[in-house]
Parts: sequence; structure tokens; C-alpha cells
Amino acid sequence: MTDKKEKTKDFFLYSLFQLRIWKKIYPGITHFLIFWGVLIQIIGTAINLMQMRLFTPFELPIPRAGGYFFYEWIMDLAGVFIIVGVLMALLRRLVMHPKYMGYKWDDYFAIALLSLMALAGFTTEGMRLVSVSPDWSGYSFIGSYVADLFLAWGVTPDISASLHPFFVLLHVFLGLVFAAALPFTKMRHIIMAPLNIWLRPRRVMGALEKIEDIDEAEILGVGNINEFTTKELISFDACLDCGRCEEVCPATTSGLNYSPRTLIQSLRDDAVNKLIKKNGDGAMELSESMFEEETLWACTTCGACLTRCPIFIRPPERIVDLRRYQILTMGEMPKSVGDTLRNMERQGNPWGMPPQNRMDWAKELDVKELAPGDETDVLFFAGCAAAFDDRNKKVTQSFVKLLEKANVDFGVLGLDEGCCGETARRMGHEYIFQVMAEQNIETFNEVSFKRIVTQCPHCLNTLKNEYPQMGGDFEVIHSSQLLTEISDKLDLAEGKGEGVQGKLTYHDSCYLGRYNNEYEAPRNLLDKASENRVEMKRSGENSFCCGAGGGGMWVETPSDKRINQTRLQDAIDVKADIVATACPYCLTMFEDAVNVKGMAEEMQILDISEVLAKKIEEKEE
Repeated sequence: MTDKKEKTKDFFLYSLFQLRIWKKIYPGITHFLIFWGVLIQIIGTAINLMQMRLFTPFELPIPRAGGYFFYEWIMDLAGVFIIVGVLMALLRRLVMHPKYMGYKWDDYFAIALLSLMALAGFTTEGMRLVSVSPDWSGYSFIGSYVADLFLAWGVTPDISASLHPFFVLLHVFLGLVFAAALPFTKMRHIIMAPLNIWLRPRRVMGALEKIEDIDEAEILGVGNINEFTTKELISFDACLDCGRCEEVCPATTSGLNYSPRTLIQSLRDDAVNKLIKKNGDGAMELSESMFEEETLWACTTCGACLTRCPIFIRPPERIVDLRRYQILTMGEMPKSVGDTLRNMERQGNPWGMPPQNRMDWAKELDVKELAPGDETDVLFFAGCAAAFDDRNKKVTQSFVKLLEKANVDFGVLGLDEGCCGETARRMGHEYIFQVMAEQNIETFNEVSFKRIVTQCPHCLNTLKNEYPQMGGDFEVIHSSQLLTEISDKLDLAEGKGEGVQGKLTYHDSCYLGRYNNEYEAPRNLLDKASENRVEMKRSGENSFCCGAGGGGMWVETPSDKRINQTRLQDAIDVKADIVATACPYCLTMFEDAVNVKGMAEEMQILDISEVLAKKIEEKEE
């Protein structure tokens, strides 16, 4: 699909039909009624004014026939839409009062103005029908009702005819106030939201923007408001302040001092105050509050806000912009972040383990190590967690045994495998990422394979969605997807192993689910290995982050605000005995949460590969 066709499709789906707004039914209905009511009224009023030749040198005649009857009916229906919509909006703000919404003066100004416009329109129509009494007045079902009220109150056709022009002018005046208020109130999103949808980046959601020619680039990250692109500045102004991103943000929910909505609104305020009000004269530095440690490093880049924003604003990318500036330009970062990046520079992995230990996990396994020129069907990219974390080494061993049982032709790069660089990139150190990516791509090109498989969704997303930026275009799949392909060869249905006992729930990895849209493969596998699987309340696209993404695995977090503890509670709420994961980071974070809570004897944390291995292990013997 060409870029223009994709933009046109997005305009209809997300601007006119507002597909994403319907993810929440009540506000979806509210917005639908107001939006379409206002849009129809604007078009209808323009047609009406052209008939009256008030503002145009020509007249647009509309015969008083079938088409006009529909015009009268649809205009009244649009007015009803507006009235019902603003009443629903008022009820939501004054009675339901969700805490994540913005409550500013222009919210109530918009509600009041839209109400007055609709009421003035009905009053004007009622006056017109009293003065002319046409045969077709019944088609204007609200207008005729208002006309009947006027007649009952003693308003004669002569009085109505004399008052009608004043109500027309009142209606026009309110319309002009509406137009004049657009740039200065949140109603400007009527224009800015579709504009942002049209201009939004077309790269896949899981890919950050590359810093081109990083060795020579003058700007590394963003520290000044005028360093954002025009499209990015438009996205700040398009923000509806609806709070949907904040509602699902794991950092906000867990009590950390970060909110994606606050970030975007703060960036908008900086743009208005420094670029517009001061006309670009004076200091351009971003507000210091954005660089506070708990704020800047709380975002896990989980992508929840990306799936909820109705107009495709990307807060995680702005966070990475700020981190890049802090690290690459200012050289400032928390100690734990500095230690992690130093480990990646010196040892080639975030754990800081000696690189010569990368294959220790395979000592007792007969794994084919590929040399330059070798061929294999599947290249297994183990990743750093599988290589250096003792708990995740067991997961890798289980996965490899499953591949061997299904006679999969696979190999590994051995000591030539390097860190994919994902952690460095999300932390803001783009230079380390690019160096690691170039080294890995060079190594990949020395061997022949059909596709890459990895157990780590972070590696998956990086190899699949970001390496093409560096010239490495490969087919990459997750271990759960490959296991689904070979599940028949594993004889899971006939497995004689005891398998897992108790109630099992699956935790969706953010980078496997939201970023790469894989929700079914892990569940299908688990259903073959367990007869008692339950879903947590927050699952699928709405899954709650474990807290490890975006470098969170290595960022120090206050003990009472840890995201993994919040997520663990979701598993406790469904009385799960086993939590199955599909990501080494998620497994680590869940085990940490279970140990801190003292529940290690009550709840098991297993990777999908381990769950399957338990199902067939006895049969293997």
C-alpha cells in the first residue's frame, strides 16, 4: 500500500470513524454523537446560509422535495446528537469523574458552547416553522415540536417572523465564537487530531527512530523544544488530554512520578510558551521537571499508551529522545544505568559477565555451533538473558531439548553471538546499539539460514523491526511461534509427564504482544499442556507490564512502587498457582516479586518451554 493510500485509510478509520475511541464504549458513544452532530450541523448550516445569501455572492437552491425533507430530518437528528453527547460528557465529568481525565476550563467551555449552539439552532428552526408553517414541517421533528411550544406560549407568526432574523444572527454568532475559540481551547483537536493521524510516522510501532550518521550528528537526543520536528510539535498540540494513556500506564498506576499524558502536555506547554508566546526568542531548554530521575527513568516503553491513544501520539519515543540527550550530550544518568551501559561497552552484555561464558548454558547439550559458511534451517539467537542469567539458562535448555525432540535443524552462533543492543537503545545510548547491531548483522551474513528464532521478545523486536534500519533484513520469529509449528511432533496430547499442577495463567510480554501482535501462539501451547488455564483481568493488548522494559530491568525503583508487584497482584487475584511467561525479563521480574512477597512456595513462575517440557519429560526417558 502506498503511503498516500495508507494515510487516506487512516483518515477514514481513525479521524472520521474514530476506531480507537471506541475501545472505551461510553466515551466512544459520547464522542461519536458530538463529533458527527457538529460535523453535520456545520455542513447543514453552511448549506442553509448559502440559500439565504448571507455570506456568499451566490445562492444554493434546494428544492422543497424529498432531498430537502431528508436534510431537515438529518439536521434535527444532528442537533439531538449534540445535546445527548454533551449531557453524557457532563455526566461523566461531574458524576462518574474518572481520575485520569483532564478537568480544565476549556472542557466546560466546549460543553456549554456546543449546548448553546444546538439549542439556538432548534430555537431558530422553531421560529422559522411558526412564521411559514410549511407542509413538510413534520420532517423537522424537533423544530416542529419547538414551534408547537411557541404557538402554545402565544407566539404568533408575525412575532416569529420578526424575531427569526435575530435568532439566526445569534446562531451565526455562536458559530463564529466556536470558530474563533478553536486555536485557544481543546476544541482545536478537531483540526489537529486528524492532522497528526495523517502525519504520524509510518514505521512499525516497535521501532525507534534511528539517529543517522551518529558519528557526525550535531544533535544527539532532544534538550531544547526547538529541536523537535514540526510533526512532533504538531503531535503535542493534538493531544486531547483525555488521559487514556495515563489510565493504562504501569508507572503511573504503581505510583511512580511519571505520566505519558503529563509528559506530552508539558512538551506542549513548552512549545506554546517558548516558541509561540516568545516567538522563539530566549531560552529553549526543556523544563527541568522532565529530566527528574524518577520521571525520566520510570517509563518501561511497554507500549500500552501507544495502543490507547486515539490519535497515535508516541510518548515512549519522546522519553527516549530525552534519555539520549541526558546520556549522549550531558553524560548524566542514574548510577545503575551507567553501570549497565558500561557493562555493555566492556563485556558486551548488560550483566557484565565475561563474554567467553556466553555458551556455558550449552555445556551439557549437543548444540551445533555455526562457523562462517555453515548452513542451517533455523538460527537460534539465544540472547544475553539466556546466556548469562542462571535462571534463564534452564529455560534455554528446555527450549533446546524441545527443538531436538522435534528434529529441528538449528544452530547457534556460539561466542560470535553478540548482544542485540536493545537495552542500550531504550536507555538512550544509540551509539552502543548501532555498533552492536552492525557487528551482529555482519556475523549473520557469514552463515546461511532461513530464519532466526529467539526466546526473548526484546531481541525479537530489535532483530525484526529495528535491524532493517541498519541494513539487516531477516525473518525473525519467537520461540512460541516455532513451538506452535512443531507442536504435533512433540506429542503434547499423549505426553506422560505429570505436567504442571494447579491453576495456570499466562502473562503477555509487552514486546511480544503489543509490539509484535502475538497473543495466540503462547495460549495455544499452554492449552495443550494444561487443562486449567485462566486469564488475568488485564491480558492480551490490555496486559500490564512486568516493569523490566525500557531498561527498567536495571533501574532502581522504590520498593513500594515496583511495577512487578502490581502485576503479581493480578495473578494472585485469579488464584493462579503457576504464572507462565514468554520472556526472560518477565520471568525474572515475576520471580523477584514472588520472592519479595514470600510466595515462592505457593506460586511457580515458568517459561512456556518449561511448561511443555514438564508435559513430555517422562515420555522422553
